Amino acid sequence: MKFFRAQNVLKALAAGAALTFAAAAPASAHVGIGAVHTFSQGLLHPLSGIDHIIAMVAVGFFAMNIGGSARWLVPTAFVAAMIFGGLLGYYGWPLPMVEQGIGLSVVALSVAVGIGVRPPTVIAMAAVGLFAVFHGHAHGNEGAGLGFAFLPYAVGFVTATSLLHVTGMILSLCLDQLGPTVALTLKRASGVIGGLAGVSLLLGWMS
Repeated sequence: MKFFRAQNVLKALAAGAALTFAAAAPASAHVGIGAVHTFSQGLLHPLSGIDHIIAMVAVGFFAMNIGGSARWLVPTAFVAAMIFGGLLGYYGWPLPMVEQGIGLSVVALSVAVGIGVRPPTVIAMAAVGLFAVFHGHAHGNEGAGLGFAFLPYAVGFVTATSLLHVTGMILSLCLDQLGPTVALTLKRASGVIGGLAGVSLLLGWMS
């Protein structure tokens, strides 16, 4: 029974990885991609780029690895800081190296998951919050000048971010059901893959 459960989880992870990398092509830039007026556009946008998917799912994994109150405090810190960063971008406050900050978030969060880093909850909240500001700023810029017309998109974006966090948490729980050795191996593998994807993004944005 455990074997078939493991098979199902691995198949789901493989399918998710395939979908993630298929979505990577349009994700090399953020500001100005597509329309930003409706809830559905905001909901779908984080699912259109490998950087968003990896970073936000990794937050869920990271929170579950730490455990305790971090399971909800760390994702909440990311969402709150992302909203703050979005407001900075919306009102035109400059933030240097936004794309590089996003790429670095993919690398750092993936590595944290891969090697099983378990910092104190406050430090974890501060770290994910810093990265979230870059993610939020990139998309806050998209709504500059739109006024309340941007609000549905922003709500959709925040909703999708939260769902990706929850997805990471559920995947982490699923892996843990496979036993400590298998779970550790798969988490390390996912960390390596995510980290390499982040490095690739950074190199692309710096070229």
